[in-house]
Amino acid sequence: MKKFLMAAVAGTLAGIVVTTQVAAPLLAQEAEKQTNVYEQLDLFGDIFERIRSQYVEEVDEADLIEAAINGMLTSLDPHSSYLSPQDAADMRVQTRGEFGGLGIEVTQEDGFVKVVSPIDGTPADNAGVEAGDFITHVDGESVLGLTLDEAVDKMRGPVGSEIVITVVREGEAEPFELSIIRDTIKLTAVRARTEQQTVVLRVTTFNDQTYDNLADGLAEEIEAAGGAENVNGVVLDLRNNPGGLLTQAIKVSDAFLEEGEIVSTRGRNPQDGERFNATEGDLIDGKPMVVLINGGSASASEIVAGALQDHRRAVVVGTKSFGKGSVQTVMPLRGDGAMRLTTSRYYTPSGRSIQALGVSPDIVVEQPRRAPESEEDEEGTTPRARFEADLRGSLDNDSLSEDEVRQIEEEQARAEEIAKLREEDYQLAYAIDILKGLTTLNGNSKQ
Repeated sequence: MKKFLMAAVAGTLAGIVVTTQVAAPLLAQEAEKQTNVYEQLDLFGDIFERIRSQYVEEVDEADLIEAAINGMLTSLDPHSSYLSPQDAADMRVQTRGEFGGLGIEVTQEDGFVKVVSPIDGTPADNAGVEAGDFITHVDGESVLGLTLDEAVDKMRGPVGSEIVITVVREGEAEPFELSIIRDTIKLTAVRARTEQQTVVLRVTTFNDQTYDNLADGLAEEIEAAGGAENVNGVVLDLRNNPGGLLTQAIKVSDAFLEEGEIVSTRGRNPQDGERFNATEGDLIDGKPMVVLINGGSASASEIVAGALQDHRRAVVVGTKSFGKGSVQTVMPLRGDGAMRLTTSRYYTPSGRSIQALGVSPDIVVEQPRRAPESEEDEEGTTPRARFEADLRGSLDNDSLSEDEVRQIEEEQARAEEIAKLREEDYQLAYAIDILKGLTTLNGNSKQ
């Protein structure tokens, strides 16, 4: 028994020795790491003092510290940054849906400003700015070497003032200039209209108004159609939608899902992850849906498209989305400033991350560039086709009633409207054709 106790004690002592031998280097490494951090902070203090006292011109100490903080944040990724008190106030206004500027969502790539998407109906959109454009100069001054916030500051200015940006666009041999007049940007988050029997919900941004605008617009269109039975489905148009509030993306997804996960977020620590699930209720009671996306669809737009795609609730049509699969948290700081910090990645219900990959559409449909009209086109030289009914003395169709003839003529008129829409917006016309096909297969088309 004594031998057993001695062995047990010896084993315990050995364990203590081994633990001590392992823990000691770890503690030493941690202490060394902390020492290095303090040394680097001392180095920062030394450099700050040298600049403050010896730089060729007098510097504003507050601006210098602010620049250092912003440099630290922007070195992490394109979406983390410091927001000055004015920038933080502007951001709060933007989420409410009204602000001054050009009307573009931008990021930074290769040192230049890259347009994620122009916002519908804004000065940038009206001037012809497109998703994927690179802005290289503002009023003749290069933005190369500037931080994203500095470049954006150059594009800001009084409402009514002019700005000239130099744009590099894929497919264009040379850079070109666009003149834009700054204006107050009033965002209508959702515009609803009906094409044929299809309700088209054009979602331009995800701000505080988005879900309410969508629900109200959808209800109004259904009422105008004479009831849900006269609607064959919904096209949710998310093209050139740069994103916005995560909470609104969840609400919009939930509007068309009865159950299941919408999105999950995972941060640095596994315990910080969150899952967001749909609640019962579908605003269109399961009617078919098509979601339109393109390279300007980013962030919150991709959450909605990914959720509806994974649940097979909608057919996703268009081209690959932007690929911003990270979540930024805005943290208030002393002095009324704020810090925008990337804190997690988001994942669609199937567990896929969209970061840098984007949402791939179920059906790839490019939007063809509209060719300039020729003089011959403008003059309408193409002769009108002639049909049997145009021939003098042609026989009447005696197998159809007047009502049936009228119905056929109405269907032909609708088909011609779609043909016109195809010239104006090929992707949207394609989406409406898909819904028409789905409702025909399901036996739900209006007779």
